[in-house]
Amino acid sequence: MGRKGAISPEGLRGTGDGPSVKMLSHPRWPLGVRGTALAAAVVALSGIVAFGVIREATTTVRAPGAAVSRPTAPPKPAWTRAEEAYIQALWPIHGEVERNAVRLSLGRIFYKADEIGKPELKARLEATLTAFQEAEERMQALQPPPSLARAHEEYLAAVRLFQQSVLETRKMFEDGDDGHLLAAYPASREGSDKIRAIGVKFWEDEFPPH
Repeated sequence: MGRKGAISPEGLRGTGDGPSVKMLSHPRWPLGVRGTALAAAVVALSGIVAFGVIREATTTVRAPGAAVSRPTAPPKPAWTRAEEAYIQALWPIHGEVERNAVRLSLGRIFYKADEIGKPELKARLEATLTAFQEAEERMQALQPPPSLARAHEEYLAAVRLFQQSVLETRKMFEDGDDGHLLAAYPASREGSDKIRAIGVKFWEDEFPPH
């Protein structure tokens, strides 16, 4: 988008011996002699301080024995056989939950951007609700070891939050109020946070550190 009111160099130069030529040919220094001296002193002092800081930092880095060794994190204890079996059984369920969580989120975004209509959004909602309900049933059939019982309950809670979010969104088809899209967001966001926290714990490669 072009700039409004921009003045070309030719316009600034003017024509002939007009006032614009005189103004450009005799610029005034904004500072007096005293101000100029003060500004020069500030610049010089800044340069000295910067040089001292850089030199100190360089000396500190190069000084023998100055390097600080970072403590290494203790190795993570290995999973037991029971824990590994549970995590492997949860993996395919986790994949389905993640895919449908993304599908649910994108469906809402596409609808608000007028990329899809209400019929397609409704179809997405029904499909994701079914997927989340099936994921809950599959999880209830798992037998987590005591050490992972809390993570199991947290994951179940996340799946139920996704279902809650879908059910809240579906209300827009009953009363025509698109405000249910916004009301459904917190449950979906909380569910996503929960499965991410568990995913970081179980599958580090899936969620690399930032």
